[in-house]
Amino acid sequence: MAEGSNLKENTGFSVRTRGVTGPNCAVSDILKKCNDYQLLQLTKFYQDRLEQAVEGGVDGVSSLLTYENHFSGQEHKKITMLVEKGDRAESSKILLKMVMGKGSAARRAMWTSFTKMRQGVPKLDKILKEIEEMDFDAFQKLNIAQSPSGVPEELKDIQQKHKETLRQQTETLSVNTILIKTKYKIFQLVDRYVELTIISTVRDRKLVEHELLARGGDHGKWREKHLRRDLEKVRIEQLFQSNISQFGSLLQKMKHFFGLSNSGISASVSGVPGIGKTTMVQKVVHDWATGKIYPQFQFVFSFKFCDLNNINHRINLRNLILNQYPYFGNALGEVWKHPEGLLFIFDGLDEFKDSISFEDNQRSTEPHSMCTDPQFPCEVSDIVSSLIQHKLLPGCSVLVTSRPTAFHLLEKAEISVWAEILGFVGDERKEYFQRFFSDPRLAAAVFRHVEENEILYTMCYNPSYCWILGLSLGPFFTQKDRTQQQVPKTITQLYSYFIYNILKNHSRAIENPRDVLLKLGEMAFKGVSEKKVVFRIGDLIQYNLQPSQFLSGFLMEVLEGDVSAQHVVYTFPHLTIQEFIAALTQFLTPDPEDMRKRLSAAHSEEDGRFDVFLHFVTGLCSPQSSRPLEEFLGPFSHKTTCEVIDWVKENFVAHVGNTESKVGKRNLLSALHYLFESQNTALAHSTVGSIKTLKFGDSNPHNALRLTPIDCAVISSVIGLCETICYLDLQNCYIQHEELQQVAPLLYKCQHLRLSNNELGGSGLKLLCSALQNCDCKIQKLELQSVAVTESCVVDFASALCANRSLTDLNLSINKLGDVGIKHLSVALRHSECKIQDLQLTVVDLTDSCALDLSSALNINTSVKILNLSYNKLRDSGLRIFSAFLKNPECKLQDLRLDENCLTDDCAKDLTSALSTNRSLVVLSLESNFFTDQSVPSFRHLILTCRSLVHVRLWGNKFSRRGQRDLKSLVESRPGLTLGIDTFIS
Repeated sequence: MAEGSNLKENTGFSVRTRGVTGPNCAVSDILKKCNDYQLLQLTKFYQDRLEQAVEGGVDGVSSLLTYENHFSGQEHKKITMLVEKGDRAESSKILLKMVMGKGSAARRAMWTSFTKMRQGVPKLDKILKEIEEMDFDAFQKLNIAQSPSGVPEELKDIQQKHKETLRQQTETLSVNTILIKTKYKIFQLVDRYVELTIISTVRDRKLVEHELLARGGDHGKWREKHLRRDLEKVRIEQLFQSNISQFGSLLQKMKHFFGLSNSGISASVSGVPGIGKTTMVQKVVHDWATGKIYPQFQFVFSFKFCDLNNINHRINLRNLILNQYPYFGNALGEVWKHPEGLLFIFDGLDEFKDSISFEDNQRSTEPHSMCTDPQFPCEVSDIVSSLIQHKLLPGCSVLVTSRPTAFHLLEKAEISVWAEILGFVGDERKEYFQRFFSDPRLAAAVFRHVEENEILYTMCYNPSYCWILGLSLGPFFTQKDRTQQQVPKTITQLYSYFIYNILKNHSRAIENPRDVLLKLGEMAFKGVSEKKVVFRIGDLIQYNLQPSQFLSGFLMEVLEGDVSAQHVVYTFPHLTIQEFIAALTQFLTPDPEDMRKRLSAAHSEEDGRFDVFLHFVTGLCSPQSSRPLEEFLGPFSHKTTCEVIDWVKENFVAHVGNTESKVGKRNLLSALHYLFESQNTALAHSTVGSIKTLKFGDSNPHNALRLTPIDCAVISSVIGLCETICYLDLQNCYIQHEELQQVAPLLYKCQHLRLSNNELGGSGLKLLCSALQNCDCKIQKLELQSVAVTESCVVDFASALCANRSLTDLNLSINKLGDVGIKHLSVALRHSECKIQDLQLTVVDLTDSCALDLSSALNINTSVKILNLSYNKLRDSGLRIFSAFLKNPECKLQDLRLDENCLTDDCAKDLTSALSTNRSLVVLSLESNFFTDQSVPSFRHLILTCRSLVHVRLWGNKFSRRGQRDLKSLVESRPGLTLGIDTFIS
C-alpha cells in the first residue's frame, strides 16, 4: 500500500475538503444506523444518480478510499488517469462499480466522503437531503427484496407477437432526401440514432413555438450548467425509475424501485420542434421490443396524438388498442389484470385537437372519474387523462411527449417525472454528421466548417437543423465547381442553398417553378401568420396548388388516421423551411404593395412568430443568398430588395437611440441581426459606422438582454465597422466564454466596457487579456464586478495590464481575488506605464497579508486617485502598513473608501496621522467599522488639518451621542464639509 500511504496529504483531496464543514449530523446518524444490507440497497437505489453527482470530486473520493485501504494504488491510478484525460463520467462510473464489488466497509467509507464533500456539489447535496428526510423507522421495517415479475403463461405468445410487430415497425428510420427519384432514404434505427441529452428539469414551459435563434445560445448555457453542476442527465432507460421522480417519499420511491409497489409512474418529456421527441419514442419502443430496456413492462402500447385526432366519437380503451393492434383480440381482458406491467405512450400532445383537463367537472361531457373501465366508451381525451391520473388501470405507467408550448396542459396532472430533451451535447453533434455522411472525410470537412462558424454551430443542438446543414453543405465539399468561398456563412445563405438543392433536383418536373413557389410561399406566409404548420388538400386547392413531384420536394406527405380511414395531410419538413419559403415569396411577387408596411407589421408582433421570417427577408437581399435561387426562379424583384433595404435602415434609425428599456434593447438587437443577414457592407457602413454607444446590458438584471453566441457574433460585426465605440454595455447579459469569444477580438476598440455580472471565469478573462494587450487598445474604463474571477486567473490579467497603455478605471469588485490575486495585481500597479486612476476592489477577500504588497505598489504608482477597498478584512494591522502609502507626499489620492473592514480605535491614530499631511484627499469613507469615542480626537485632528477633505462618512460605527455631537460641531468650523454620521433619536 505504499502508493496510497501518503494520500492523506494528497493535494487534490485536501483542496476538495478544505473549508468544508463537518459531516451533516442527520446523514451521518442515518448511515450509522443502516446495517450493511440496508446500505447496499440505498446505494443500489442511488447508483445511477451518484455516478453523475460525484463526477467533480471523483479523484478525492478515490483518494480517501485508497488512504483507508479500500482501493489499491493501482485502482486509484486507474481513476485518476481517467480524470486527467477529462473523462470524469467514466471515472465516476468505474469508481461506483469498484465500490459495489468491494463490500460493506468500502460502501460505508464512500458515503462518509459524500457527507464531507456535499457543500458546493448540488447534485450530491440533493441526494443527501432526500435521505435526511427519510423516516428511518419505516425504512428499517421495509423488507427490500426484488419481487419476481413475469408475463403469465397464457399471454406469452401474444407478447412475443406484439414484440415482433413493434420491432418490425420501429427498426428502420425514414429520412427525407429532397431527391426526386428517391424521396426517402431508409436507415436502420441503430445505425442512425444518436443519443440525445435529456435532463430531469424542465425549463420555461411557455416558450415560443419556434426557437432557431434564441434557444441555440440558451441551450448552450443549460448544457454548460448540466455538465458543471446541478442538472441531472437521464437516459431513456431511466425514465421510469422512481429514483428520479420529483414526488413521493424516499420509501415510496424505493418500494417502486425494488418492485414492492403496484403504483405506476407518469412521465413527460418536453422538447422544441425537431429536437427528436418522436425518434426517441421510436427508440424506446424498439429497445423494449428487443429486450434492451424496461423488463418490468409486459406490454407497451404507443399512440400518436395526430392519429387520435381522427377519432370523432366516443371509444373505449379496448377498441383504441385493437384499432392499432388487432391481434390482441380477446386477450386484453387478461392483460388488464396486470396493469403494473403496462406502459402507454402518447406522442405529440401539442398536436392534439381536443383539450385535456386534469380537474373533474371541467368538461361538458362525463367527468374523468367515469373513465375507470377499459370497456366503457369515453372521449379520447378522457381516456388519456384517466390513464395519466391512474384512474383507469391504476398501476400502469404513461409517457407523454410535447413541445414546450403545450406543456402547461400537464401542470395539474399527477406527473412523477418531468424531463426535457436538450438535444445534442458536445461530441454528439459530431457523431450526427459522421452518421449522416457515409464518407468519413466528407463528414469531417462539413463538420469542420460548421464548427468554425458560430452561427451554424449553435444550430447543431437540434437534429432537424443538423439534417438541413447536412443536405445544404454536403454538395459544397463534393462538387468541384463550387469554391470554398461560396460555402454558406449566414442562416439565410444556408437555407438558400437548401432550397437550391431541391430546385436542382425537382425543377425539371415542372415548366414554371417560380409560379408554383409563389403560390406555395403565399400559403406558407398565411401559415406563419396563423401559426399553422399542417395543411390539408383544401389549403392546396385554395392556393391553386396540386400534389406533384415538384411540390413533394418542399412538402412532406403525412398519412393520418388508422388503416381503414387514412388520408393525406401536408407539412413542410421543418417550421424554419416554411418561414424561408414565406420570405422568398416576397421577392417573387411581380409588384409588391406596401412592402415596408408589411415588414413593420410583422416586426411589431410581440409573440415572435415573424422573427425568423424577417431574418430571411433581409437576408435574401444579399446577392450570395439570392443568386443561386435566381438560377431557377428568375430575377428577384429589384423594387422589393430596395424596399427591404430602406426598411432595414429606417428600422435601425428608429431604435438606435432608444435602449433604456428592455424592449428598446431587443428592437436594436433585431435591427442589427437584419443588417448582418443582409450582408450589405455599404448599407452597414452608412448605418452603423458612426455609432458610439451600444447598450444591451443594465445594472438591473431584469432590464438586460440575455445574449446568445449568435447575438454576440452580430454585435462583433457591428463593432468591426465602427472606428471607436465609446460605450459598450454587456452587464448582466449572461456572457460566458462562448459568447465572449465572439466579441473579444474587437473589444480593444471600446473606450468604456461594462462586463459585470457575467460568468467569464478564467477562460473569459484570458480572452479579455488579448484585447488589453492590443497595441491599438482604446479601453479606458473596464467594469468586471462579479465575473467569477479567482486568484488563479489574475496572473495573465496582471501581465496584460503591464502591457496596456490606455486603462484608467478598473473595477474588479465582488471577485475571489484573495491575497494572492492582489499580490499579482500589485505587480501590474508597480509598472511604470500603468495609468490606473480609479481602482475598485470591494469584496475581493483582501486581508492584512497583502497590505504591504498593495501599499508598496501604490507608493510607486502615484496616479491612483480613487481607491475603494470596502467590505474586505484589512483590519488594524493591515491599515497600519497601508498608512505608509498615504504619507507619501506624491500621493494624489482623492477618494479613499474603507467601509466594513473590521477597523477599530487601534488604527485610528495611524490613519488620521498619515492623512493629515495629504493635500489631495476629498472623500474619506469608513462606514460600518468599530470606531468609538476613543477615536474622536484623531478624527477631529484630521478634519481640522486636512483642508482638502469635503466628505467624511462615519455611519455605522460605535460613537456615543456625545462623540457624535463633538464631531458634528466641526462642521461649523469647516464650511463646505459634509459629515455622515449616525443620529440618535431621543
